[in-house]
Amino acid sequence: MLQRTRRRCESTAMGAIVLDLRPGVGIGPFTLGMPICEAFSQIQQQPNIYDVVHVKYIDEEPLKLDIVISFPDHGFHLRFDPWSQRLRLIEVFDVKRLQMRYATSLIGGPSSLATFLAVYALFGPTFAGIYDKDREVYTLFYPGLSFAFPIPTQYKDCCHDVEAELPLEFPDGTTPVTCRVSIYDSSNDGKVGVGSLMNKALAPPLPSGDLYMEEVHAKLGEELWFTVGGQHIPFGASPQDVWTEFGRPCGIHQKQVDQMVIHSTSDLRPQTTLWGDYFYNYFTRGLDILFDGKTHKIKKFVLHTNFPGHADFNSYVKCNFIIYSSNVGAHFEEGNASKNCITPSTKWEQVKEILGDCGRAAIQTQGSINNPFGSTFVYGYQNVAFEVMKNGYIATVTLFHS
Repeated sequence: MLQRTRRRCESTAMGAIVLDLRPGVGIGPFTLGMPICEAFSQIQQQPNIYDVVHVKYIDEEPLKLDIVISFPDHGFHLRFDPWSQRLRLIEVFDVKRLQMRYATSLIGGPSSLATFLAVYALFGPTFAGIYDKDREVYTLFYPGLSFAFPIPTQYKDCCHDVEAELPLEFPDGTTPVTCRVSIYDSSNDGKVGVGSLMNKALAPPLPSGDLYMEEVHAKLGEELWFTVGGQHIPFGASPQDVWTEFGRPCGIHQKQVDQMVIHSTSDLRPQTTLWGDYFYNYFTRGLDILFDGKTHKIKKFVLHTNFPGHADFNSYVKCNFIIYSSNVGAHFEEGNASKNCITPSTKWEQVKEILGDCGRAAIQTQGSINNPFGSTFVYGYQNVAFEVMKNGYIATVTLFHS
């Protein structure tokens, strides 16, 4: 594995890195369709190479545009669908900074210009590309791969308005140099066109039976139902039940203090924390399960949305939950989500329309020094509590049985 990683990402004598280019699949250790948590894992495994990393998103509307992981020193970035948080598009925006290996040949980087002729010689014949008059950019397409070439104004007639002859060469004998390389799933080949890659390229479909973004249906005060695996986990289930259904948890830790006990109207005294309540953490499913330390029965579920801008971002995979309130009368059927259901994309104002007003929020800071994103707000209802970020999106949902 170490040998493979070195091959995928090497350093040249001039400081540029070399990444294997896999059209329609990915580049280096980054594969189209991978969840954002896996991309961060690859980054953390090679801190000397990916030492400058920028994460970009819209704080007020995190579902509006892509979540982007950018490597400015290496001239490329990764675009993740904001809903599924899966890699859908890779763009090399500074080809001189990144050298790519295709088969046994190198292209790009400071030592080998990615000219039109060089691209055509390496990747072979293809259909005529498309010329964007407004941007003065000519794009050449291969399966799962495209190269964009800026065309000087004085030579735009060489593109014949729409299609240019191959290989493209200007009257003075020069050839354009690639300004952008895009890698996307090859099933998108019939959908993409000039200026549309950023919007239309989709992540490859998940394999049948894949548990990523599995719908998790919840009815308040009753149980969780997992649509792909078919598990039904009710309140009161034992650790053995959960272990049998989900397998070994990613982590187990004891709950030290229940900070919300003081707000409870029931007779919960401080000694309840001495019972040793404990969590099963299933990070790869976006889920925590809290067991009562005395009875060893489930007392809470915590579902995580994994929104950027929250202190727990990238600690959990996104949980694709659908919550039915007790008055919806939902039947646990796949695709039964409606405007009366709560999902990770439901904003707080919509929650209040469904469940009604619950009054003032408790403020949760999680430590002002270690949390640069600021405080969140916790709103409680019977059998459920919502942790809400300042932008109005839900960070976590805690389900319990009153």
